[in-house]
Amino acid sequence: MSGSTEGRAEGDGRVYQSRGDQHITEHHHHGHGAFTVGAAPDSVRQPAVGRAPVVLRDRLELMTQLRTALEDGGAHQVYVLHGLGGCGKTAVASEVFRLATAEGGRVGLWVNAPDLASLRAGMLAVAADRGASEGELTAARNGLRAAADLVWDRLDRSDQPWLLVMDNADDPAILRDGSWLRTSPRGITLVTTRQVAPHWWPGATLHHVGVLPREDAAQLLCDLAPESGTVEEAAEIADRLGRLPLALTLAGGYLAHQVISPWSMAEYGRALDRGDGTDPIDLLDQGATYRGDHQSRHLASSTWELSLDALRAQGLPEATRLMQLLGCWSHDPLPLTLLTGTGIGALLPRARVETALRGLLDHSLTRLVPGPPRCLRTHGVLLESIARGTPAEQRDLLVGVAAELLSAVLPDVTQPWAREDPPIAPFVPHTLALLRRAAQWTEVEQAAATRVLECALRLAVALHRAGDFASALSVGQDAVARGTRLLGPNHPAVIALRRRVGRSLYRLGRYEEAEAVHRLALADCTAAFGASAVETLECCVGLSPVLAWALDRKAEAASMLRQAIDGLAAALGASHPSTLIARTYLLEFAAEAELDPVGGAKLLSDCHSVIGPAHPITLSAELNYGFALIVAGRQTRALPLVRDVVVAFERTYGPEHPKTLAARALLSRVLGELGLLDEAVAQAELVAHTRARVLGTEHPWTSWSLERLERLQRAWGRRDSDSE
Repeated sequence: MSGSTEGRAEGDGRVYQSRGDQHITEHHHHGHGAFTVGAAPDSVRQPAVGRAPVVLRDRLELMTQLRTALEDGGAHQVYVLHGLGGCGKTAVASEVFRLATAEGGRVGLWVNAPDLASLRAGMLAVAADRGASEGELTAARNGLRAAADLVWDRLDRSDQPWLLVMDNADDPAILRDGSWLRTSPRGITLVTTRQVAPHWWPGATLHHVGVLPREDAAQLLCDLAPESGTVEEAAEIADRLGRLPLALTLAGGYLAHQVISPWSMAEYGRALDRGDGTDPIDLLDQGATYRGDHQSRHLASSTWELSLDALRAQGLPEATRLMQLLGCWSHDPLPLTLLTGTGIGALLPRARVETALRGLLDHSLTRLVPGPPRCLRTHGVLLESIARGTPAEQRDLLVGVAAELLSAVLPDVTQPWAREDPPIAPFVPHTLALLRRAAQWTEVEQAAATRVLECALRLAVALHRAGDFASALSVGQDAVARGTRLLGPNHPAVIALRRRVGRSLYRLGRYEEAEAVHRLALADCTAAFGASAVETLECCVGLSPVLAWALDRKAEAASMLRQAIDGLAAALGASHPSTLIARTYLLEFAAEAELDPVGGAKLLSDCHSVIGPAHPITLSAELNYGFALIVAGRQTRALPLVRDVVVAFERTYGPEHPKTLAARALLSRVLGELGLLDEAVAQAELVAHTRARVLGTEHPWTSWSLERLERLQRAWGRRDSDSE
């Protein structure tokens, strides 16, 4: 062989060069004891953190306890900081490390422990720092000596007290299997982990590290980008990011390091809200500066995938599917009952839901919130990240399952005779979030989108029935806007939602808008279903109160209602609840001096026999019959009926519900007309003051109530003057 010979070896390989024949035999032994050259950390005397906090914000109670342990010469102690990825566990650990070394006179030892190789290399480096010889280390590396025993022997014999930080110990099994986590008379061990299950940490003191308070979160952002905006602007961004330290750090890094055209905090906030089509997770990741081996821990787009990967490795792939389902809903507390529906079986086996949820809880991907009702709470940035990474081919199924599960818990408002609706407040944010997600994911098909809109319709109707007209309007308008883009303006679900918007506008005193919306819905229904369809006839019923009371066109309203009643009676029957509602309206609009001797009594009889005496429709019919009696001059007969209705409405809806106040206003009227002015004024005051507080002073009903109160007070004053 002539000429030069070049060779290169990597890892454990070696290069042999020779000009003659050579026979070489090598034996390579592999196993847990094998040591990878170059795997040792560069330092165990400095925290291996991507970006140390400028100032540690909040964490006062936790830091006080840890500082006290350091100052008191604590030993034989293990503290475990657990929480969601990105919540600042490592930042707390690095501040404790600084206190221990700079002020506490301790040796600080830092080991990154996300996997066995990193943990093993770091702990052997700790042993070397504490005086282990090269021979001892080589024996441990080659599996000839128990590595953990060597490390803890050296820690126990340390000539200085120490603080050992095991950072990112998200797989506690590797600590237990090798007995890597112990206590020592010479120091304190501090572990950071996402794994919250107490059985992994026997004898340790556990501390949950959560998001920051609003003021501290805003100040953290100002620490990082002091020239970008005001504290209040920072607080608004902090709220948008759920006050998660990782997200705040990324946002601050982005704002602080722009060069060409720096953004203000206000501009950044608008971009987070997708004002310019920006993906908020992409925007956050642009603020990252760390380029270490574990960069994924420092990115909003990938940090939580580490936990899901660990769960998959543990045989829990269902945890990922459950997490993706949670990503369809809101970060607000989610009632656990939502996950008990049969519809979840289309996504993962129902028998595995409990196990999957336990996995998410153990890895701090979500947490329990005490009830009632018992809920889950998952961070908003995490949900956005999970939704962003959800495979396109799964999105339609996820939205469909999420909508089916919501449908199972929302009131069935398709039946107007349903007597009691379950509480709806906990499901409001999740319905709205699902609506947004369905509109965001272009892969969602018509069937799933229709189910989502049906959920929004149920919610809007339930809110309206509860007297929360502003929320009903907000839900309805949002659903109409998104539903129109998803399904088109003439889809039945979109038209139904538009009708609900019109009813809410009317109740809020926005009469011109209400008429316009009702007219459009009526035209769409007529075109889509025909003039005699039930949907079209119910549009006429919805438009009638706007005509009668807002526009003072009672004759037109009554004529429209009579046609609607005839059509509904033919299609559904004269005693069907929808027909009864229309008949109740007509009794009010057609009230006149000549009382119909049959209509009102027959309506009440039908209501009592079909839906019962205490049903809301029956109560409305009784109230309108009382009104008809008053208009006909039969106040004495009307008074006991109206009194009973006020009591029934208050029992059913509460004292501040619009229907209760309407009944009380009618009671004040009949009392005044009977000359019972003391009680009439008292009832009018209660109505006027309650409406002013609940609806605002500008609402037409409030203005009307105040004017009536003033007239009664003048009559009351004249009566008192005459009596003198």
